[in-house]
Amino acid sequence: MAVKLRLARAGAKKRPFYRVVAADARAPRDGEFIERLGTYNPLLPKDGGQRLKLNADRIQYWLSTGAQPTDRVARFLFEAGMLKNKPKFLDYKREKKAVIEARAAAETAAKEAAEAAAAEKEAAAAKAAEAAAAPAEAAPAEEAAAPAAEGEAAA
Repeated sequence: MAVKLRLARAGAKKRPFYRVVAADARAPRDGEFIERLGTYNPLLPKDGGQRLKLNADRIQYWLSTGAQPTDRVARFLFEAGMLKNKPKFLDYKREKKAVIEARAAAETAAKEAAEAAAAEKEAAAAKAAEAAAAPAEAAPAEEAAAPAAEGEAAA
């Protein structure tokens, strides 16, 4: 039987209160559970001691038997020092943000490269236009220089 350490909701409408329980993974969220391990009241202030109560001995027992905590319970256990390794999902948002920022940086770099290539293309086109105009102006000068060279050779 796969055992999960998870939250079971209790409390009234819009007044949540949760029990931290060890339950069969196939059981419904608020259904049958094996053992109650603590409570969580999200309406209390974060620094209040009554917000989260955990039975550390029983939680360690269930973890040692292979029970898997859900994401939220894993966060509670990590913050309480009962889990040694930081759950991967805690960095998910940070990693997702880093991926988005990396994509944005790559897109801006690609845009800048495209703009630089367009500027180089325009500069090359302008240079080619100047080069096309320059031989037309240089041609009469070359013709004038050529008869002078012939006259020097004749003399």
